[in-house]
Amino acid sequence: MPNEKSTKSAEIIEGAFAVLLREGLATLSYDRIASGANVSRQLVRYYFPEPDDLMLALADRLAETYREALTNGLAGISGPDRLKVFFDFYFDLLEGQAKPRDDQAYDALFSLAAGSAPIRDNLRGQYSLLGLTLTHEIRSCYPDIPMASCAEISYLFVTIMYGHWKMVATLGLSEDHKHIARRSIDRIIASYRALPEPSNDQSAWKT
Repeated sequence: MPNEKSTKSAEIIEGAFAVLLREGLATLSYDRIASGANVSRQLVRYYFPEPDDLMLALADRLAETYREALTNGLAGISGPDRLKVFFDFYFDLLEGQAKPRDDQAYDALFSLAAGSAPIRDNLRGQYSLLGLTLTHEIRSCYPDIPMASCAEISYLFVTIMYGHWKMVATLGLSEDHKHIARRSIDRIIASYRALPEPSNDQSAWKT
């Protein structure tokens, strides 16, 4: 059972998340977060004395939401269908398991990462873990594709997926473009299978 401290911390994190989704980064402040969490400003400062601490906790909360959702989506699925679930989930095409609606929050975190090494490291770690996990899923599904090429495909997937949702969240492009982005992943895989020569670059997910 969660204790009072963890409960209050979670409420504050949810308050910050709500403010980011509703108002964006420009208005984010201890006062606005306190209002969103229905707690005092002093309590927010008590649990999160540094703004980066709160944003890191929010980043962890977002990552955990994805892990739980994807774990549920993959439950009992094996073989090539696992890879389809991965791709469909991140483009919000998986029936019965919606992608979290958090693009504005991630937008804000990436903006903050430009001036914060801890936030930058956290986000890089999230996407690198996704890329490495997906690399092995691709290799398991398509053993004819060399491992280095699987890493390249996973890198392309992450950049296309992230780019699509940023174009939707920031520039207002149609969310329906996810179908274009999703189809491109299948075409990329087909092109690697047609030309299975191993890549000379072994560093797709190295920093």
